[in-house]
Amino acid sequence: MAGFVDTTVKEIDDRLGELKDEVARLEAARSALVGGGRRGPGRPRASAAPTTTTTRRRRAARGPGRPRGRRGGNTRANQALELVRGKPGITIPEIAQAMGIEPNYLYRVMPKLVTDGQVRREGQGWHPAS
Repeated sequence: MAGFVDTTVKEIDDRLGELKDEVARLEAARSALVGGGRRGPGRPRASAAPTTTTTRRRRAARGPGRPRGRRGGNTRANQALELVRGKPGITIPEIAQAMGIEPNYLYRVMPKLVTDGQVRREGQGWHPAS
């Protein structure tokens, strides 16, 4: 009986060690994905490198009020409009799936297309404006 207990305790200890290793790996992966500190959603991590004069020149060349890294031109709105034209009656979740984005973004884009007179809504479906 003592041998059984010793063996079982050793197996439990071994398994606990494996689980601790797994927890450490998962915590490291999570930290790498969300960052070490607590930040708000969508806020970029502060850069550790000091700003160089070259970086300042690039920012100045971009001009005031001009966003960096943006495509412009209502790209998502245009994609959504093409999907509505191709499949009248399409719903926002279907549009989002086809575009590979979250539906909540489209709940801002689609009303703008209505205001612009490009689409109209019938129930849950979206149709090209006549």
